[in-house]
Amino acid sequence: MPERPDRRPPPSPKRPGWRHATPPPAETPAETPGDHRSVIDSAVYRQGRRVATPATLAETFRRLREQPGRMAWIGLHRPTETELLSLAEEFNLHELAVEDALEAHQRPKLERYGDTLFVVLRAARYLDAPEEVEFSELHIFVGPDFLITVRHGAAPDLPAVRRRMEETPELLSLGPEAALYAILDAVVDGYAPVVEGVQNDMDEIETEVFRGDPEVSRRIYELSREMVEFQRATRPLVAMLHGLMAGFAKYGTDEELQRYLRDVADHVTHTSERVDGFRQALTEILTVNATLVSQQQNAEMRALAEAGFEQNEEIKKISAWAAILFAPTLVGTIYGMNFENMPELKWAGGYPFAILLMAVVCTSLYVIFKKRDWL
Repeated sequence: MPERPDRRPPPSPKRPGWRHATPPPAETPAETPGDHRSVIDSAVYRQGRRVATPATLAETFRRLREQPGRMAWIGLHRPTETELLSLAEEFNLHELAVEDALEAHQRPKLERYGDTLFVVLRAARYLDAPEEVEFSELHIFVGPDFLITVRHGAAPDLPAVRRRMEETPELLSLGPEAALYAILDAVVDGYAPVVEGVQNDMDEIETEVFRGDPEVSRRIYELSREMVEFQRATRPLVAMLHGLMAGFAKYGTDEELQRYLRDVADHVTHTSERVDGFRQALTEILTVNATLVSQQQNAEMRALAEAGFEQNEEIKKISAWAAILFAPTLVGTIYGMNFENMPELKWAGGYPFAILLMAVVCTSLYVIFKKRDWL
């Protein structure tokens, strides 16, 4: 099970309720995906208070080493290889972790490389306009005196996390560990609007299913894929948080931080259970939709079969009457040929015989067709 850095944070005053001290503000322009700056914010802290805001990474390294007891918090957005390599050289980051941070597309995980923790998180946000879930990847390096965030995507709102922590310097003075927990909390809190949005989508899908919307199958499939991604983001996080909690006693984690992490673990467990429920419900809805579609197709086939049966009945009646009318026509045609040597032409009973023959043939055909329900 992964461990946390071997450093005991100094005692500090407690401040209950820090998780919701201020609501997360809207994403700042500097954090938008379209920005080409890799270094979003770089700051050096002492006793939880910002003492320097270096303009470059080199200056950040210098200001961090000027005085013991300082902590650097560096926020990056899709950094270049050169920037990450310079950080790796300064803070002795493992090459495998650096490679993962550069390439992204990693599963959520927590790994320990010496005295540095490497954490991968999958943040999510719900987009109202297209009604879909967007996932972002966040890589975090946590050391004894530094915290580096490498973000691939729009979420979470890390500037808001930094501002909230700077408003509670007694918590930030606990070091990178406290900042890591605050980021974990922001990522997990970001799942709540996604769950609400997905719940609304589920309600709409159920209505569309029973309304017979032909496009609902595609929507169910797309939402199911998003729930698979959501599961991949939340399930590993549950184990990661329990791994961190397992190290409380060994590393003497501050009691207040322990409570915060337990609260985050409770939230992510609840979210994971909701996501599992969504996926199960989508499977059931898809089954119901397939059943309804099958019933509709069967009804259409039954209607076509009934229409064909009625058409066949009409054809039978027409064919029967055509046969009945054809018999006297045939007899009359034969005796209307006027040949010299026809045997019945000079017979006195020929005409009554022809009429009787027509009547007998027509009556016989009518009786036969009637018995066979053609008439």
